[in-house]
Amino acid sequence: MKILVTGANRGLGFFLSKAAAERGHTVFACARNGDQPAGGLKELIDQFPNQIFPLSLDVTDEKIVSAAAAQVQGEWGAIDAIINNAGVLYARDSKIEELDFSLLELTMDVNLYGPMRVVKHFLPLLFKGANQTIINISSDAGSMTNAYGGDYPYAISKAALNMFTKQIKSYVQNRNINVYAVHPGWIKTDMGGEKAPGSPEETANNLMDIIEKKKIIEDSLFFIKHDGESMKI
Repeated sequence: MKILVTGANRGLGFFLSKAAAERGHTVFACARNGDQPAGGLKELIDQFPNQIFPLSLDVTDEKIVSAAAAQVQGEWGAIDAIINNAGVLYARDSKIEELDFSLLELTMDVNLYGPMRVVKHFLPLLFKGANQTIINISSDAGSMTNAYGGDYPYAISKAALNMFTKQIKSYVQNRNINVYAVHPGWIKTDMGGEKAPGSPEETANNLMDIIEKKKIIEDSLFFIKHDGESMKI
């Protein structure tokens, strides 16, 4: 399969790229500095030179997203899965009375508008693929049932991402494309921190099972945990 992963240079995106390559898939590893991969991603590309292809993609810049889609279209013609993983977490401890709205706007630009831009420009390539899946990395913070007074930018952006996910699921319902907003769990990444109990490797492999359709998920579900279980909307 040909799998597009945003935010592939670190955190869950890195482990998703690694898990996909280890399973024999082709990976378009997207990052803002994708044309000059460094660190762990460069080592991963060196390990899987014929499977992982770095792609320069800034999800906040539609021209760049469009150009990346055109590049993949020209070289590969189609993709089979999109994983919208790139995300930010700002103003975590801010009370509403102290919230910096510039950070809210930045969060929405990355966490919501970013996936929307990627789907807008890569969906035509996905239509040409096989056994297609779209995964938007969401969070339990985006559950309105379990809403709490905090993490305003992050939680609101993920709740909105869940809505977008449901819209796209409805939009492609006649094309047999799976679409999910996925809570990855509290995992040890730069965002999750060292105290997180979960493993990014486990989450990445569970998501690959979903993409490979090894997990049976009820058709009506769109907001799920990484293990395929339902999340409260």
